[in-house]
Formats: sequence, structure tokens, C-alpha cells
Amino acid sequence: MTSAVGGRGSTTGGDHPPVRYGIIGTGMMGCEHILNLMAIDGAQVVAVSDPNSTSREWAVDCASNDPDLAVFVDHRDLLALDGLDAVVVATPNATHIDVLAEVLATDVAVMVEKPLCTTVADCLRVKELADRRWDERGVMTWVALEYRYMPTVSRFVTASQSGVLGSIKMISIREHRFPFLDKVDNWNRFSANTGGTLVEKCCHFFDLMNLVVGAPPVRVFASGGQDVNHLTDEFIRPDGTAARSDVLDNAFVIVDYANGARGSLDLCMFAEGGRYEQELVAVGSQAKIETTVPGDSVRVGPRDGGFIEVPAPIGADIAYEGFHHGSSYREHLEFIAALRSGSPPTVGVDDGLWSVAVGAAAHHSIERGRPVLIAEFGL
Repeated sequence: MTSAVGGRGSTTGGDHPPVRYGIIGTGMMGCEHILNLMAIDGAQVVAVSDPNSTSREWAVDCASNDPDLAVFVDHRDLLALDGLDAVVVATPNATHIDVLAEVLATDVAVMVEKPLCTTVADCLRVKELADRRWDERGVMTWVALEYRYMPTVSRFVTASQSGVLGSIKMISIREHRFPFLDKVDNWNRFSANTGGTLVEKCCHFFDLMNLVVGAPPVRVFASGGQDVNHLTDEFIRPDGTAARSDVLDNAFVIVDYANGARGSLDLCMFAEGGRYEQELVAVGSQAKIETTVPGDSVRVGPRDGGFIEVPAPIGADIAYEGFHHGSSYREHLEFIAALRSGSPPTVGVDDGLWSVAVGAAAHHSIERGRPVLIAEFGL
């Protein structure tokens, strides 16, 4: 199968035909991608696939019951279609490695939902396949770490990288929120399927830390547990057996970076009553930057006094706000621009790998009761 759009050497000028997407996995996030793409003039969802009949029905409904929409049970049938330009992989985390191995054998660009994979070893395998495909054929692999595109977070990152901080020393992120949402077949209630909470949920935050600090993480120390949520609840797994959920619901994580900076994560998933779901702070030798989600501004406070309030509204440029304050919409616009120009992905497999590595190291630290070096994963 070949792509009709994109590849190295494409141009950005003039009119373009719509980018033809296939969506692999049409649960909550797969349908979220469909709704975002339906709001973009330069995109068209032409095919969906999911082994679950209810998920397929959701996808058809999200696509406004388009009679031309191709609907498949097996993603391999979707990949056999001619004329696809891109696919979104939004299947359960543990399936990413096998689905991506098949997608990366094609010449179709891919955006894969976070986390890239559930283990560092699987991420490294995907990286090898994706890098080879890019080097040989210029076909893009993008990791959907969409938190980068939230209005306040995007401005926070830009401000942090502007030089106003001086030498960055600390970044801290607090997420106090509700428990995990219900997913198809309860797949996200079990760490074997997700990679664990600090991979599944927190790869977003470790990606932001890595991006702002701009240096490799080298050591992780964490404390966490399952202390409130689902302590006695049993869930039916796809094989029909019942088991108790084992996902962590709170943790503190400290990350040491090669340039001497430090990051910290404060996660609580039984804290629905907070004013903000997320709070982000970066501190350097000359200033402090802070913001919130939800929110509409970023505050820059120099050490010598005063502060600057930088507006960061959702904005009229976002036609669909969705679950994540318009971030997925903005991410797809950037994905499409890169696809048409033949540019490398803004958020690539290296970003996905390092965000998973920090989460995996945090889980190892909790399990083993000691700091864990990133080098222990062969990185």
C-alpha cells in the first residue's frame, strides 16, 4: 500500500487534497481523534477498525454516519486499503508493539497514542523500525504526546525555553485528578495492559520535563502505591476471568538530569476536589514560570521583582476543543503540515521512548525501594 500525500520532497504551497486517515482502535481516544479530524478542513477519515463492535458503532457515529466510511474488524484489512495517507493507532497500550510492527512495514505515516509502548524494550524495537523507515523512505512516525499542545502548557514550554529562566534548575508538575476513566473491556485497570500508571498516564508529564530541561534523564527515585481506588473492586478481563485492579493511584517521582536539573511529579488520582487538575512550575537561576490546567495564562516572575502575565487562551484557531483543551486539534494541524512538507515529526519516537523510560524507572524504583538509573534499561 502506498500513500497519496507526504513523504520527503512534498511541498507546502498551493492547494492540497485532504489527508486521508485511517483510525486503528476506536474506543474513547480513537473517537476523540475522529472528532478532531472531522473539524479540520484538510483531513478526511476514510476508514476505521476495531475488534469490538460497540467501538465500531461509536466510530461510525463520530464520523456522522458517512456512507463512504470503510469499517473493519481487523486493522490489517484497513492497512491493505489503497490511498491512505496516515493512520492513528489508538489501541490498548500493550497492543501497540504488534500493531506498529505492521504499520511500520507500510509507507503510511502514523500517529500513535501515548505511551509509545508499555516497556522500554518494545519502544527500542519500534524506534529501530521507525528510524529505518524514515532513513530509507522518509515516512513519518509521530507520538501523540498532545499535552505539549495545550494552550497554557505550550506557552509554558515556550517561555521556559526563551532564556528568561537563566539556567534551569527545577521543574515540578502536580496532577491531582479523578481516577482512570472506564475503557473497553476494563483494559486500563491492569498494569500488564497499561505499562503501569506512571507509564500510561504520566509519560505526558515526563515528556514535558524532558522537553523543558533539554537534557537526558539519568536517575529516578519514586514512592507510590494503590491506597484508595479499586482496593476491593474486581473487573472482568477480556478472557472472562475476574481480577482486582492493580494500578497505582498516587506517587511522588524525582528525576535527576544530566545537566544537574531536577524534576518532580506529584500525582494523586483521588483528588477530584482541587481547583486545578494540573500545576506546572519551572525555576531557573533568574526567574520562575508557572501555569495551570485548566487556565488561561502563564506567569513569569523574575527574581528581581515584578511579574509578567502571558495570556494563553484556548483561542479562535481551535475549531474543536475536545477532551484536552484543543491540544489534539492543534497536534493534528502540525502533523498534517509535517506530512505535506516531508518534515520530520515534531514529536517522534525518541520523545516517546524517553517518556516511557522515566515512567518505567519510577515503577522499578517503587518496586525495589531504591533509585534507578536510566542506564539500567540500556539507554
